[in-house]
Amino acid sequence: MNRKLRMGMVGGGTDAFIGAVHRLAAFMDNQIELVCGCFSVNPEISKESGKLYYLPENRVYETYQEMFEKEAQLPEGERMDFVTIVTPNFVHFGPAMMALENGFHVVIDKPITFTLDEALKLNEKLEETGLTLALTHTYSGYPAVKHARKMVADGNFGKIRKIYAEYPQGWLSGAAENEGNAQASWRTDPKKSGKAGCMGDIGTHAHQLAEYISGLRVTELCADLNTYVPNRRLDDDGAALLRFEQDATGILLATQVAAGEENAIKIRVYGEKGGLEWFQHEPNSLIVKWTDQPTQILRVGATMDSEVAAHNSRTPGGHPEGYLEAFANIYRNFALTIMAKKEGKQPTAEMLDFPGIQDGIRGMQFIDTVVKAGYDDEVKWVKFGE
Repeated sequence: MNRKLRMGMVGGGTDAFIGAVHRLAAFMDNQIELVCGCFSVNPEISKESGKLYYLPENRVYETYQEMFEKEAQLPEGERMDFVTIVTPNFVHFGPAMMALENGFHVVIDKPITFTLDEALKLNEKLEETGLTLALTHTYSGYPAVKHARKMVADGNFGKIRKIYAEYPQGWLSGAAENEGNAQASWRTDPKKSGKAGCMGDIGTHAHQLAEYISGLRVTELCADLNTYVPNRRLDDDGAALLRFEQDATGILLATQVAAGEENAIKIRVYGEKGGLEWFQHEPNSLIVKWTDQPTQILRVGATMDSEVAAHNSRTPGGHPEGYLEAFANIYRNFALTIMAKKEGKQPTAEMLDFPGIQDGIRGMQFIDTVVKAGYDDEVKWVKFGE
């Protein structure tokens, strides 16, 4: 396929939080170009954003409905190939479903939808159309995380016993939603965010990372959710005890009131023979511990020699592979998958290594389960997805 993939955007205007990150990540490997968008619910902001992104006026739309309808009418050589949806949670399902109905692939922020039922409907539409969806669970895009997953899958640590995932932030320690912070405002509003606050926003990241590295699925959990800031309508802190397949157990911590913390996501996985530890603040390092030999610190581009780590690395050893690069790995693998399919080829395992609809469904099931368990006065185990 001798051209770039053509991307449209819903959201991501000049007043947006994460849109610029998506564009930087999408463009990093020179496989994708932005050709159209509806960048805001405010038509003026959408138009102004389109100008700043150097798009022709007729490819900047006032509504996402108009964008999908008009793009679908363009010749195959002009219309977009896929859409990136970077809107608050309650505006995920509508654009995603309409995109699929009009033959466009989808990239979407997490959590995938507002409700589990919506995620299941998207899955049905994907199965019907054969289109591709990527979900931006960014942390699974780091080369060190992918190497960790391979070490576990290769049996280096034996049977997995313990999994600890934590994600502390401090940015909601005060009532930022009452101080003009737009990101805090919608994330703490159940009509826009959904039934979970902190657990939906970052708890889903910790959950996805735990299942991604371990290869094990959570089967049940018990939880405690808290709201520390007065009058806040959703949880801003929580913890869960987890039971996984194959008798593994673990703990998940997520909080947005750990004052002074930034995005300190961390995971530890332990098996019969040893374990590993990864921390986003030191993304190029994977700490590996053994029962019968010294602790190792594996480094991306140096002592981390797996093909999967190499496939997802861009810089020479000693230079950090950071958040943008991890984000870009999702876009690149997604793009390579679509290109392979357009050429009638079977995508490789490396190409298909990005979060998708099943991760989205698992995330929504996690939200439902942790909320059900976390607000029950009786401490009890709740089966995952019930």
